[in-house]
Amino acid sequence: MPKFSANLSFLFQELPFMERLEAAARAGFRAVEYMAPYPYDAREIAAVLKTNGLTQALFNLPAGDWDQGERGLACLPGREAEFRDGVARAIEYAHALGCERVNCLAGRRPDTVDPATARRTMVANLRHAAAECKREGIRLVTEPINHFDIPGYFVNRTAEALSIMDEVGSDNLFLQYDVYHAQRMEGELGATLSAQIGRIGHIQIADNPGRHEPGTGEINYDWVLRHIDALGYDGWVGCEYRPQTNTEAGLGWMSRYR
Repeated sequence: MPKFSANLSFLFQELPFMERLEAAARAGFRAVEYMAPYPYDAREIAAVLKTNGLTQALFNLPAGDWDQGERGLACLPGREAEFRDGVARAIEYAHALGCERVNCLAGRRPDTVDPATARRTMVANLRHAAAECKREGIRLVTEPINHFDIPGYFVNRTAEALSIMDEVGSDNLFLQYDVYHAQRMEGELGATLSAQIGRIGHIQIADNPGRHEPGTGEINYDWVLRHIDALGYDGWVGCEYRPQTNTEAGLGWMSRYR
């Protein structure tokens, strides 16, 4: 059966952040993930995780100025020192929270930066991050994101991410496979999962259209989740969706997978 992680950047938004952790545990989740822990004291988060029996499944490397539209630093030339500082900060939080994997967002490619330069920058940054994380016993993942939700995002398709991963050449760099983003950009969910399961370090789910709960759209999640199980994936499956009404009301879909 899948092991579900509650993405608190999407779920339980009606609550303050620390209360979302407790709400996830009450709802039956055994793990949580979210975009960034950095606004909060790591010791305080760790204490709430421990009290509620939760695993910290994932969070992202610092992604720049989110409020100003930045969505990662990895492909941005001239920001390498900031990227490296972010890797060090993420490692500190990962140790404090007992988190075994972190995600690197590529970022939006500025119009002033050509694709080849953006790729060289991202490859170099990923080599650094993968090596630093490996030394600390942390897995690094990187994620393609559809260009409808984030216009200008540098890596949109699975094949693009895999090509960059191949160039990086690290055994500590894995694919974060978001079923929703993959459906919007390329489809072929089952075939891609079968072909790449050995390189996938984390899976996230939401339905399409709308990025709502599984079962609200076109993706056959009964089949997809059985397929993931059959492939032997034993990692967390992150629930990174927007509830149609509120989180509690939309959790009924999970009952058949427990």
